[in-house]
Amino acid sequence: MKTINNYIEHTLLKPDAKETDVLKLIREADENRFFGICINPCYVQFAKSNMNGKNIKLVTVVNFPLASNTIDTILFQTEEALKNGADEIDTVINLSALKDKNYSKVISDIRKTKEICKDNNLKVILETDLLDFDEIATASKCAAEAGANFVKTSTGFVKNGTGAKVDDVKLMYDTVKPFGLGVKASGGIKNYTSAVDLINAGAVRLGTSSGVDIILGEKQNV
Repeated sequence: MKTINNYIEHTLLKPDAKETDVLKLIREADENRFFGICINPCYVQFAKSNMNGKNIKLVTVVNFPLASNTIDTILFQTEEALKNGADEIDTVINLSALKDKNYSKVISDIRKTKEICKDNNLKVILETDLLDFDEIATASKCAAEAGANFVKTSTGFVKNGTGAKVDDVKLMYDTVKPFGLGVKASGGIKNYTSAVDLINAGAVRLGTSSGVDIILGEKQNV
């Protein structure tokens, strides 16, 4: 396994985040050599201008967190985020269409978003807390068919949700591995042990606001 810092997208998606919080996030990501940071779209341009060439990927979210935007809005959000300096896009799957078994709509929305992303990675958030195992597998297959680069567990915004679970990550990994997609685990990853368990289940990225604590846990386990 790679050192765990290489898996971490240091995350700040709180609605009340301030510019000073974003600057702290960038500093911590740089000090700990995290893979990247994940922030709300309103701070992408600000973050980009303050990263000063640091080797940190800048990730943002669209159609977040309720998966309730029209496809035209999603495409505009994606285009603007990339223009402002985002390296990767995390979008929430059309949960209503998925529940209605309107898989052509699910696939179409993802495919159109990926067309805007071009060579930039697109991750599809499944919101696994709201899905059963069959729906998780189906959603993963839809993301693969649509040309996404990753499937991702959670937004972290579901009330009483547990976020990333080992069984869900393993199911997602087993489903998308033949198609070459990666799995990003996110939601409720608070410590080193949980992070390692999710990596062993197949995650190649970890979205977490507890990255610094996880690194400390890694050092204690060396």
